[in-house]
Amino acid sequence: MNGRERVLSMIEGRAVDCLPLMPITMMFAADQIRAKYREYATDYRVLAEGQLRTAEQFDFDYVSVISDPARETTDCGGKIEFFDDQPPAIIESRARLADKADLASLKMPDPLGGGRMTDRVKGVALLREKVGKDKIIEGWIEGPMALGADLRGLNTVMLDLIDDPDWVRELFEFVVEIELRFARAQVDAGVDIIGLGDAAASLVGPDLYNELVWPYEKKLVDGLHAMGTRVRLHICGNTRPLLAEMGRLNCAIVDLDSMAPLDEARSAMGPDQVLLGNVNPVSILRNGTPEEVHAAIAECHRQAGARYIVGAGCEVPRGTPHENVLAMRDYARSNH
Repeated sequence: MNGRERVLSMIEGRAVDCLPLMPITMMFAADQIRAKYREYATDYRVLAEGQLRTAEQFDFDYVSVISDPARETTDCGGKIEFFDDQPPAIIESRARLADKADLASLKMPDPLGGGRMTDRVKGVALLREKVGKDKIIEGWIEGPMALGADLRGLNTVMLDLIDDPDWVRELFEFVVEIELRFARAQVDAGVDIIGLGDAAASLVGPDLYNELVWPYEKKLVDGLHAMGTRVRLHICGNTRPLLAEMGRLNCAIVDLDSMAPLDEARSAMGPDQVLLGNVNPVSILRNGTPEEVHAAIAECHRQAGARYIVGAGCEVPRGTPHENVLAMRDYARSNH
């Protein structure tokens, strides 16, 4: 099996020759080609080169266009600070929707209008040209809570959830429309799966999550399915109180951070959900030994059972020893 066949077989419940390997790499991938991270995040050709080099060197089953969460915010007119060799940062003190009234006049960005969203779409097309049908091509979009926080400011939108839930619903409707347009452009460019990152959702308690966030995640996931694409859900942080509802989104893959045990996820989501993760990316993957990495993945596999994809609890950190990433590869290739 090649990587694409392996991942699709796992998602579709068919037999695989070994476990798929799909760790998130961003800064790690840039370092493999000795590129400054600003170049990686702003030039799709650099990103594609980093992803291709990393996938080849470590035998990953996929490549991805994930780089940072600020692409949509940038194209909405948000204030972004770029650094030479760090990810771009959204300037929360100058949030695009610091004034809630601005939502009514905020223009819907065009994912093909030449901005940072367009750069990601070009990255998809280039990766599809380079890898053909050998590996999974993964696109990426932000979820309602994540982009809502980027546009409004994280601390402010958390207060809005209590103080003005009706406005939050309007914000999330706007976000879902942005992301469906962005995803459509990536699907047309050739992705096999869309990564959906909704990091800030883990900061919301289960009641507010179920009432205000989950319905818009579900609307987004359903819209992606209507396009004929698959979804990989990743919510950074401690999602233990949200696991059952995350399972109800019906994503092809649920990618869990290291704070959410896979056995709890399996219990909450049932036997058919494909789980990915969730080795601690710092204490084990970056700072541990290859033997410790192997043991940690084996435990994740034991907890998750057969419907399992090897990966870290979040991004593979910059500075992770190559032998530790190869230990992930070796476990994946020798187990099924």
